Amino acid sequence: VHLIPVNPVREDGLNPKSRKRIMPDLLTEPPAIDPVYEAQVYCNVPSIAERSMEGHAPHYFKLVSVQVLIRHGDRYPLYAIPKTKRPDIDCMLVPSRKPSHPQLEAFIKHMSKGSAAQMDGSLSSLPHFPSHSLCEMGELTQTGVVQHLRNGQLLREIYINKHKLLPSDWTAKQLYLETTGKSRTLQSALALLYTFLPDFDWKKINMRHQWSTIFCSGSCDCPMRNHYLEEEQRRQYSLRVKNSDLEKIYVDMAKIVGIPTRQLRASNPIDSLLCYFCHNVSFPCTKAGCIGMEHFKVIKRHQLEDERERQEKKLYFLYALLATHPLLNQTVNRLQRIAEGKKEEVFVLYSAHDVTLSPVLSALGITEARFPRFAARLVFELWQDGKRPKEHFIRILYNGADVTFQTSFCKDHYKRSSKPMCPLEKLVNFVKRDMFLIFNSTSYYDACHRRAL
Repeated sequence: VHLIPVNPVREDGLNPKSRKRIMPDLLTEPPAIDPVYEAQVYCNVPSIAERSMEGHAPHYFKLVSVQVLIRHGDRYPLYAIPKTKRPDIDCMLVPSRKPSHPQLEAFIKHMSKGSAAQMDGSLSSLPHFPSHSLCEMGELTQTGVVQHLRNGQLLREIYINKHKLLPSDWTAKQLYLETTGKSRTLQSALALLYTFLPDFDWKKINMRHQWSTIFCSGSCDCPMRNHYLEEEQRRQYSLRVKNSDLEKIYVDMAKIVGIPTRQLRASNPIDSLLCYFCHNVSFPCTKAGCIGMEHFKVIKRHQLEDERERQEKKLYFLYALLATHPLLNQTVNRLQRIAEGKKEEVFVLYSAHDVTLSPVLSALGITEARFPRFAARLVFELWQDGKRPKEHFIRILYNGADVTFQTSFCKDHYKRSSKPMCPLEKLVNFVKRDMFLIFNSTSYYDACHRRAL
């Protein structure tokens, strides 16, 4: 039974009209864009236990590999609104303060003993958990740590307790761990691993450093990817210039803080305002007045409209295909080797950013997905058919929702198959061949260096 709605998708892989969202909560989700509701979803403040579809398969299927791509948890802003007091958020971990987690205290103790871990390059100099009484810019907050302790616990119940993906005497060779060089991504990975692993042993933690936010490793030279990104940025600018409500709000806010409108816009106020909003802190005030909810709503609504237009226009999609091919190719190669019975890492964790997850979702054709919230997770499951052991299938899940049949390469398969998943070769063919068709190319290198028709 397929509970996830499958929407009509155009030939170019983009969705024409439907505004349905992944896993709508029918009781509370409003019908039109509600910027406040969308901001709450984005904050992802830990409250009720999450519903999750991970690990679901017919009883005769065996789970053989799980690859997880996460966005870091809740963080302090990366930008400050000039001439205002920074939001007063405490980044010390205090188990008695909400939101908390039953294992937060044990996590803090364990993290302070991490000298035995193997950390690539600059990762070894990063702290293992946040610890400033006033958060530093971009620092993971207690909320962010708790979000990933919850993620790890949820995945452990499914993949370790139920499916026995890792034995209690697991070894470092069974894991592949990679993070960007930011403390928030390293700490998010450690929080998830702490509650996920059967036993968190520092000596078995080998964390690799990825310098690129799109995880392109040694395949980052791609002029056309940069070209499409620049075109996409032009599209964003043009949409913003057309929005007179947005311009009025920026002018008004600039007067309140006493700086030129251009300077306010450059300080990316939505990033700061989301922090005030997610942490339930009053928006900043000056002698000239206060930034209020009406300012926040207009800027957030524009952000949502921009997201919607981005999904409908091809520019971002073309950028996403080229940006994510190296990471998807690495994923597919590993899945193929496991399917062939080679001893590979059975659990993979990439700890990344919204700018990593967003293009992956777009490239896979999952256009209905919300912009990656704090602590978002995208999971690739590899299953072996117990009745035909040579046959392997994948499931793709986003924040616990099964989105396998929303992907461009598997959207028609479910109509012809009784199995609730997608043959591995469909993903392989997509990554190795079909991703390049739109560029009139046959390889990543060619697509990167040939101007599209």
